[in-house]
Amino acid sequence: MGKLQEFSIAFTNSKVVYSPGESISGSVRVTTASALQFKAIKVNCVGSCGVSSKMNDPSWMVEEQYVSSMLSVADKGTLPPGEHTFSFQFLIPAHAPTSFEGPFGKVIYRVRAVIDTPRFSKDYKTQRPFYLLNMLNLNEVPDIQQPSFAVTTKKFTYLLVKTGTLMLKARSDLRGYTSGQIIKLSTEIHNKSGKDTGCVIASLIQKVTYKTKRPMFDLRTIAEVEGAGVKAGKHAEWREQIIVPPLPQSGLSGCSLIDIDYFIQVSLKSPETVVTLPIYIGNVAVNMTPSRPTPPNPLQHTPLPAMQSLSPGPVVPSAPPAEDDLEGEQGAGGLASEEIPTKSHSQQDPSGQAPTMSPSAFSHAPSQALPQTQHAQSAESSAPLFCVSTGATIPFFTDGNATPVPTTCPLILPPEYSTWEYPHEPPPTYEESCSSNNSSFNTSMT
Repeated sequence: MGKLQEFSIAFTNSKVVYSPGESISGSVRVTTASALQFKAIKVNCVGSCGVSSKMNDPSWMVEEQYVSSMLSVADKGTLPPGEHTFSFQFLIPAHAPTSFEGPFGKVIYRVRAVIDTPRFSKDYKTQRPFYLLNMLNLNEVPDIQQPSFAVTTKKFTYLLVKTGTLMLKARSDLRGYTSGQIIKLSTEIHNKSGKDTGCVIASLIQKVTYKTKRPMFDLRTIAEVEGAGVKAGKHAEWREQIIVPPLPQSGLSGCSLIDIDYFIQVSLKSPETVVTLPIYIGNVAVNMTPSRPTPPNPLQHTPLPAMQSLSPGPVVPSAPPAEDDLEGEQGAGGLASEEIPTKSHSQQDPSGQAPTMSPSAFSHAPSQALPQTQHAQSAESSAPLFCVSTGATIPFFTDGNATPVPTTCPLILPPEYSTWEYPHEPPPTYEESCSSNNSSFNTSMT
């Protein structure tokens, strides 16, 4: 660098994650080998969001700014040889959004420093990013403690002339979760036909909307579970769990150009049937008060036996029953209920076992992971450590003033946007799914 041996920015206590309304402070370090003339030394704190119609395009079509503060730490003069330190401090706006990086847009924050030299001399520049976390308290979301529920009925034709009816119901235990929590999913399928169904698949999906003149929708499957099909004329239930990995929170409050939604999609391949359960991903977990009465389970019209006692009947009919018999049998409340086995889970480790992890495991490197027995104890004795994921190019850090520790969990990974293709059609919204022709609120009344 010639006269300049060091030009760097350091934050106080090496902190990298900040909150809206907080002050960010640090120092600019300059080391010169010989005298350096300058007109000014300036430090700038900037934060903005940019959206483009092309993947990883640095030229934004639309942009908005959240913070832009300039501070002159030294006026015209000469820096003698040696080390020099200049302090700075900026106030972050109270409504600035969380940092985020996706293929079509970013919310980024950084501190820049410039040594403005006299004419015909080279200016020196350096910068350092920092990350902002605007906490989403799930307890502020209306009806967050209630389950998310959806049901649809599908009429289809098979063997050219025969018709059948299939009812698909899905329910999650809550409507909001934080990283490390478990989504408890219950699915019920009434196969009122003489044909076996295809596999049932449950997926946790992230939908990012980039708001340009022509909005773009980026979909990503975060986790996926596959269960077996349902035999002809059977009523079956499927209960599974999905661990929420480190993810950006829903909504991206404070940003008007990027929106983030999450939903669980439960689908059958044959006949093609889909229901969606909108959910929220936040930073402060739902406060489940013990005095709150347990909400009724919309999947259970009559008491069902325990899961351990669910098993196929010992007698298998040689031919599917008639459609009229199926209607009568299923109309009685689905007495011939079976349990659907799980075929595959994207969150299983290489041995094929489902991961048994406490929420705190998401804030440790694999070498620091505790035994499973200690995981359970630590989960009960202390609150889960917090992680923030803001895209593929930003690591995860523990909250507070501690030294940042990257999260490299081998079982569950955050969205990898660099290889994701742009989808052309967005998924249905919650209102659309409720008002569609296949919705149970329309079909159950007919």
